Amino acid sequence: MGTVIRSQNDTWTRAEDASAIGSLRRAAVTLAEARGFDEEDAGRVAVAVSEAASNLVKHAVEGTMLIRPHPELDSAIEVIAIDRGPGMRDVSRALRDGYSTAGTLGIGMGGIARMASGYEVHSMPGRGTVLGMYFTARGAPRPESRLSGVTRPIGEEAVCGDAFASAGTGTTTSVMLCDGLGHGSAAAYASQEAVRLFLRHADLAPATVLERIHQGLGSTRGGAVAVARIDRAAGVVSFAGLGNVAAWITHQEGRQGMISVPGIAGHKARTLRQYEYAVPPHSMIVLHSDGLSDRWDITSYPGLVTRTPSVVAATLLRDAGTRRDDACVVAVRPWT
Repeated sequence: MGTVIRSQNDTWTRAEDASAIGSLRRAAVTLAEARGFDEEDAGRVAVAVSEAASNLVKHAVEGTMLIRPHPELDSAIEVIAIDRGPGMRDVSRALRDGYSTAGTLGIGMGGIARMASGYEVHSMPGRGTVLGMYFTARGAPRPESRLSGVTRPIGEEAVCGDAFASAGTGTTTSVMLCDGLGHGSAAAYASQEAVRLFLRHADLAPATVLERIHQGLGSTRGGAVAVARIDRAAGVVSFAGLGNVAAWITHQEGRQGMISVPGIAGHKARTLRQYEYAVPPHSMIVLHSDGLSDRWDITSYPGLVTRTPSVVAATLLRDAGTRRDDACVVAVRPWT
């Protein structure tokens, strides 16, 4: 089945006062050490995460940070920082060593970029900043940055009822997103069961995979499910959806929706249908649950579709996500 990616139970930590800086640094170092990072490599993680967290505390509005194993490569660490702060008009200037918007003595964005194994930033004045970075041990392989997704549970719930998974071989990548009915542990069980079924049948056509998931979720609450299969060689995405999961082909000029049929996987479904869509060069495939509004406009984010999938997914979660439901968004970059 090739490369397999499963969603994680993402934990977003607020960075609103100085006490958050130390706790985020410790969490990152603990994860780095668990991944076999030596003292020097773990030190790079500590410095970069401390600086990014400090920036959130000093400058951000609603700053939060996610620290987790990289979804594409379990041996790597991914850190995503998002905020609704003042944003940056000139990101390239901010990345120069010695530049600071507040006259601080920290290493700044340039230092963060130097410490990280890979990074990307999307920032807009008045709308905030999303920083995505990853760390690998020296000499270790690096993630491809083709696919990423983020989840966030409703309110103060400990688990998210939405989940996604991906499996890829060669030039083909299949991805599934399930929005478990309701929220809490029962919804999470339904979505994780959908993940298990998807990974068992991921090499089949999307409509067939969706049918297998529908048949297998009868003992659960069920949920809304979407399955997409992207063939990079052919420039085509095949899609089948059941229920209220949004699916888009996005590019600099706009987006095209992909069609789902009404129903609830595991309980009620009309005839499942599969549709084929052309995928333009330099586009991004986006799937999300109804924990995000579908009213976001990709053209209002200049340059976003050229960023890594993790930055795209985190930006949409920040701006289109609602706290009244579990939320999940997945972004896939078909082209290198």
